[in-house]
Amino acid sequence: MTERKRHVRAAFDRAAPTYDAAAAVQRDICAQLLALAKAHSPQGPVGRLLDAGCGTGTGATELIDWLKPANTLALDFAPGMLARHPCHPRQHRVCGDLESLPLASESIDVVWSSLAVQWCNPGRTLAELGRVLKPGGPAWITTLGPDTLWELRDAFRGIDDAEHVIGFHPIDTWRQSAIQAGFQICATRQSPTAATADSLRQLLKDIKAIGAHQVGSGRRRKPLGKSAWRQLERTYEQHRRADARLPATYDVILLALQRTA
Repeated sequence: MTERKRHVRAAFDRAAPTYDAAAAVQRDICAQLLALAKAHSPQGPVGRLLDAGCGTGTGATELIDWLKPANTLALDFAPGMLARHPCHPRQHRVCGDLESLPLASESIDVVWSSLAVQWCNPGRTLAELGRVLKPGGPAWITTLGPDTLWELRDAFRGIDDAEHVIGFHPIDTWRQSAIQAGFQICATRQSPTAATADSLRQLLKDIKAIGAHQVGSGRRRKPLGKSAWRQLERTYEQHRRADARLPATYDVILLALQRTA
């Protein structure tokens, strides 16, 4: 496991107790993915569903209610998240890496993955999802694009030169990686989706509560001084919306894929 993945894993382990309470935007994105899935639904009953990067398990609840799979594999690489996943006779928790899935080839009927693959190498991850998916099986995925948290990136310019916001892969990279992994692309789209709060301090607290604060290089940075923090607040204030809320925009990429024969 790379140093960056260790940092991300530790961040999500720590965030597990606070994740569900702060994950309003994540639930919105899951609803968008569910709508995409229903527009590209599987043919016939679903035997085995993989929830790839399941977190606490709440994101796939409506999907499972809709598909009623015989079995669900809830996979995440953060043990703290898995520990909060509800126990169910037909849902099995698996601790694993999306780039090296501990699953047999062609053993999965349907793949669902919401806001997990952005932490991974696109080529390796989609190759693994394609390997475990049965021919003809659908994969519904959300990830994050390079404009994620652009307001925060802009606000930090002039404060320091640290990498406060990671540059996620663009949609073309995901399209190319999907084709190389043996997928047919059924649909793709980008959907900017904003989390909001009354203040920058609360906005950053909410980001930390879902584990997404671990978005930089992983290098230890000096805490902001009072002057720098005031400057950051003033700069971010220009993004305040008409409803008096401050946004943090997620550049959401949605993919509906189907594994070719």
